[in-house]
Amino acid sequence: MVAGRVEGMAPPSPVVVVTGANGLVGAAVCRALVERSAQVRAVVRRAGSAPVLQGVTEHVGDFADEFLAGAVTHGADTVVTTVHPMGSSREAQHRVGVEGTPVIARAARDAGVARLVHVSTAGVYDLTADVGDVADDGALLPEGSGDYPDTKNATDAALAAVDGLTTVLVRPPAILGAGETSVWNTLRPRAIRDGDRRANPSRTWPWVHIDDLATFIADVATGAVATADDPQRGPVASGTTPVIVAGEPATWRDYLGTVTDALGVTPEWTDEPVWTGQLLTDRARGWGWAPEVTLARAMAELRQGLTTRS
Repeated sequence: MVAGRVEGMAPPSPVVVVTGANGLVGAAVCRALVERSAQVRAVVRRAGSAPVLQGVTEHVGDFADEFLAGAVTHGADTVVTTVHPMGSSREAQHRVGVEGTPVIARAARDAGVARLVHVSTAGVYDLTADVGDVADDGALLPEGSGDYPDTKNATDAALAAVDGLTTVLVRPPAILGAGETSVWNTLRPRAIRDGDRRANPSRTWPWVHIDDLATFIADVATGAVATADDPQRGPVASGTTPVIVAGEPATWRDYLGTVTDALGVTPEWTDEPVWTGQLLTDRARGWGWAPEVTLARAMAELRQGLTTRS
């Protein structure tokens, strides 16, 4: 019998706060959390936009507002942050990511929340032509590499500076999954249709399916992955642990070839020097995760969606 628990009673459901719960990643995480019997506090900017699921409570407002951040984190076990206005101005990305996300992180710490799971990006890594395989603690891009990697790197650093939390920086590459806001299933194919079709077919195209990403995040958020002294076995307690989550190897020939074929247009293959290494997922796998969605299944889903919409 565990001290403090009545024998025969199930442990209480974890309470998890999810920011950006109406987005592609946030909504998928909410679904995965509900499947694990978690109670989800879904933070959104627009009323009625959170997933309508049993166990999900909508909270409307700005997660960077100290009052709201304090209210939603009170009594919570974990906070999952998914918001970054990719494609917006540098000022907007800085305001939301670098300045805003640490507000709810500090509120979580002050409320005694055990974990913060932040959706970062593998786009912070140096993936230039002469770089080989890249692991979780690989070299990051320097300041001045672009608005998105600059502000994502700065957000990660700002969260690492919030002491007293066990912070996990989840770093996915291209995220595949159906949805109007999906970059790689909807927005990028639209740009390809309109003429953006140049790529070296040998260039590595790292990816992960939204279902596999949400599974990993939900497992970490609900404590299915225990903390550890060694980051290869679990999140470091009261520390910041980056972790790459990626699917099987692929190239731009796989992605761009599938999209252009589905759209009935021709790719423009180039031969400039490109990165041909891989994102290593040893750490995520050491935490018990393995992707289930194969490249073939992901490309078939992508193709079906494009041909249905066209």
